[in-house]
Amino acid sequence: MTSVKRLFDFPAYQLEKYNLEAALITKKNGKWIETSTKEYLDKANQISRALLKMGVKPNDKIAIISTNNRTEWNIVDIGVLQIGAQDVPIYPTISEEEYAYVLNHSESIYCFASDKEVLDKIEKIRDKVPHLKAVYTFDEIAGAQNWQEVLDLGKDDSHQQQVEEIKQKIDENDLATIIYTSGTTGKPKGVMLSHKNIVSNALNSSTRLPMDEGIQKAISFLPVCHIYERMLLYMYQYNGVSIYYAESIDKISDNLKEVQPHVMSAVPRLLEKVYDKIIAKGSELSGIKKKLFYWAVDLGLAFEPYEKNGWWYEFRLNIARKLIFSKWQEALGGQLKVIASGSAALQPRLARVFNAANIKVMEGYGLTETSPVIAVNDTRDRGFKIGTVGKPIPETEVKIAEDGEILIKGPQVMLGYYKDTEKTKEVMQGDYFCTGDIGEIDAEGFLKITDRKKEMFKTSGGKYVAPQIIENTMKQSRFIEQIMVIGDGEKMPAALIQPNFEFITDWAKRKSIDLGNDQASIAQSTMVQERIQQEIDFYNKKFGKWEQVKAFRLTPDTWTVEDGHLTPTMKMKRKQIKEKYQNLYNQIYQF
Repeated sequence: MTSVKRLFDFPAYQLEKYNLEAALITKKNGKWIETSTKEYLDKANQISRALLKMGVKPNDKIAIISTNNRTEWNIVDIGVLQIGAQDVPIYPTISEEEYAYVLNHSESIYCFASDKEVLDKIEKIRDKVPHLKAVYTFDEIAGAQNWQEVLDLGKDDSHQQQVEEIKQKIDENDLATIIYTSGTTGKPKGVMLSHKNIVSNALNSSTRLPMDEGIQKAISFLPVCHIYERMLLYMYQYNGVSIYYAESIDKISDNLKEVQPHVMSAVPRLLEKVYDKIIAKGSELSGIKKKLFYWAVDLGLAFEPYEKNGWWYEFRLNIARKLIFSKWQEALGGQLKVIASGSAALQPRLARVFNAANIKVMEGYGLTETSPVIAVNDTRDRGFKIGTVGKPIPETEVKIAEDGEILIKGPQVMLGYYKDTEKTKEVMQGDYFCTGDIGEIDAEGFLKITDRKKEMFKTSGGKYVAPQIIENTMKQSRFIEQIMVIGDGEKMPAALIQPNFEFITDWAKRKSIDLGNDQASIAQSTMVQERIQQEIDFYNKKFGKWEQVKAFRLTPDTWTVEDGHLTPTMKMKRKQIKEKYQNLYNQIYQF
């Protein structure tokens, strides 16, 4: 059996152990197209042979930019890695200037692009990227070079021996990929990850995947250019799990029903939206149905794992699962065994209510620099605790510095930042990586994240404020879609808030309130502001006087990745949000 030490060993291992008919599945023209393990590997070899003919040498860089996850991505990934080159996945939604920066900084010589939108962005900055020899598209686009040309060039297998010889020389400690972080501040940094970094993370994270519960199908929709989803794809391959690629975030609901997956990953923002939609539907019910619905939700919000609430609670929960929560499961395909939640903090109420509904949402924690998983919850062996990110995965040592910062040591810690030894030195303490997160380890070994070190601030009165905790609490309000707590160096904490325009519009209709036709009118409405003030007052009670939100302003637009409010993994870009709404900030602090 193939020993998995390099990333391209994953499909080879899968071929020997599982030989799936449906390894990678992408929907095209309304039909799910299956690629077998053998075809996956054969096409990857074609890419490898073609790249050699195109003059690609070990340590050359190949960029991949794809709007959606798709089979072609994996084939090109393995094809590039097998010849000792490195791939540079790029977020499709970043600006043209950032495209130019990453392509130039990485010195990528070829680029694979998914569609016309991505191609158009590349073409606009093409003259600023002298190293780039050619761009090949996955979609067929008139006048563009297609990736099929590369596959055709590699059809002749006479070069395969050369591919095999290069593969043998590739060490697990060699650089595999450079992932540019979509940082919330400054220019993106190129995180260098070795084969061992990612392989060890996939194998060690695999111990937390309950394969014994019949996990055979996964659905993938989080960006594969992010190491979180990419590592999971390798982990699925290692476990013989068929990977279905969702068409888009808009179609995820339909795709879940079609595919009926057993496992998926999600970010908390998506789970919040799913929950809000469920609650919105429940609020439309009437009579006994409505009472039953809210009875079940209230029961779910009190959930504790391992039957800690006693037999009477469990008895009622089983009734709620049959009558109400079974419908929630059906909406997610009906077969989900586990949802891996990462990238940001998960509100404990969501962990409670989904797990009460028998939808096992397991929160984990990690960073691009740690390939990414550091810790993750697992219902087995009492490895699940709400409000924590679980216990560290095997081979991972976590310690808490004197100032509360989480430090990590293990095989998943990156090689460093590409072309930036100074920044690399800044984040390393000997063998330990400094995460920039503040946390604690409890008596049972569970890791809890309390805040981002860099995001904590001091008011002018010298009091420390941890904004993330306040934000996650306030976001429980259905009136608040996004909130950013501000006040660094100011006399008091305040907040910039993006209202939940959809919910507020429905609320206004129910109350027969005319809020006008656009988002600006909603944000300026005195009635809406007063109602949100009630929400702020309610949640402020959970905090000390010095950290309570004393003032806020509503933004007239939706915070999106495209408009620069959020990173592609839905984290807030604090600096950019503050700059965009400087006028509102100035109003709060009366500049």
